[in-house]
Amino acid sequence: MKVAIIGAGWAGCAAAVEATRLGHHVTIFEASRTAGGRARRVMSSVAGQPLVLDNGQHILIGAYAETLRLMQDLGVDESAAFLRLPLTMQFPDGSGLKLPNWPSPLDAFAGILTAHGWTWADKISLLRVALGWRLGGFSCPPGQSVSDLCRGLAPNAMASLIEPLCVSALNTPAERACGQVFLRVMRDALFAQSGGSNLLLPRLDLSALLPDAALAWLAAQGGSVGLGVRVQAIAPVASGWELRADTCNTFDRVVLACPPHEAARLVQSSGAAAHDWLAQARSLQHEALSTVYLHAPHARLRQPMLALRSSAAEPAQFVFDRHQLGGPDGLLAFVISASTGNSATLTQQVQQQAARQLGLTGLQPVQTVVEKRATFACTPNLQRPDSRIAPGLLACGDYIAGPYPATLEGAVRSGLAAARQLQ
Repeated sequence: MKVAIIGAGWAGCAAAVEATRLGHHVTIFEASRTAGGRARRVMSSVAGQPLVLDNGQHILIGAYAETLRLMQDLGVDESAAFLRLPLTMQFPDGSGLKLPNWPSPLDAFAGILTAHGWTWADKISLLRVALGWRLGGFSCPPGQSVSDLCRGLAPNAMASLIEPLCVSALNTPAERACGQVFLRVMRDALFAQSGGSNLLLPRLDLSALLPDAALAWLAAQGGSVGLGVRVQAIAPVASGWELRADTCNTFDRVVLACPPHEAARLVQSSGAAAHDWLAQARSLQHEALSTVYLHAPHARLRQPMLALRSSAAEPAQFVFDRHQLGGPDGLLAFVISASTGNSATLTQQVQQQAARQLGLTGLQPVQTVVEKRATFACTPNLQRPDSRIAPGLLACGDYIAGPYPATLEGAVRSGLAAARQLQ
């Protein structure tokens, strides 16, 4: 069949590769000139030199099985693409959690018992809570938040581990985040497989990690890639679906791999009887994700990634030393999940946070990227739209119904699933 995929983010790229493997002829339409969607490269400069950054500093983990498998199939060398480390959630003073390189779940239990700066009350409370999750099959009532799950947990363990993990994985604060989804992430990362909790810190820009390789593979298989082409409308016709972009083309099937608001626009314009799907897509609330890039000659961290104490005045939760990941000397990336505020305010706050928590003064702004609709708010009882919209019309993306939050793994899994539903 002739299949149109609208969007060349991670979900769209996964869908395109899988649909091609299944024998379909695929055409991708992407409004941007850079593939990757909400996980893509951006161009900047430092000290007068061109610089490749990301629109948001991302972390992958070892449990992202489908993403890693797809990258391998496309010829991406994991060792060149990532720095793989055991899960480390340590702060500048050395306190926090660092897992040993042991089989799961021994690594998690050993990491908790040896956490620096934690009292025995902190450690025992976390072990008790984690054991309760495991005995309960990593499930909870659908209305529970992450904060509800952690009642009885010592405040230091909550602030030093659970809250940073929650906001980084779900991009939603613990008091508003869905307990069910959080438990699924914890199960897969910490208890399901050895190496699942490993941090995979990108050495390459986000577009180079998967989207570029996917589009090159697709072109080699005879597929078509249209970057910088925005689809204006779609409409059902007798032979399938008509797409109106630079020209009008007819396809047997269409996969919407664009953000939910753009997918809803196209579904609404098509006249398809998809009222429930539209209502669910439009009801999603969104969370912002901001990355503040700062630079100073010879600025260093003692390890590639550190956790930070976060507050309203000091909003960053993590900082990355990009030099240790193959980037230029002195470049640091500060990540603010579930961020609020404008770029100028966030930049100033992070500069002050770096001075107080890291002892780094003189850091100069390079670029602050604020993705206002980076993810959906992963809240309890959230009804996410299904992949099937209308006959011959599907959707994929990290917001589509599934067990994962808005992560790269969630996007890839959704894209693969949509391609396998083409009939």
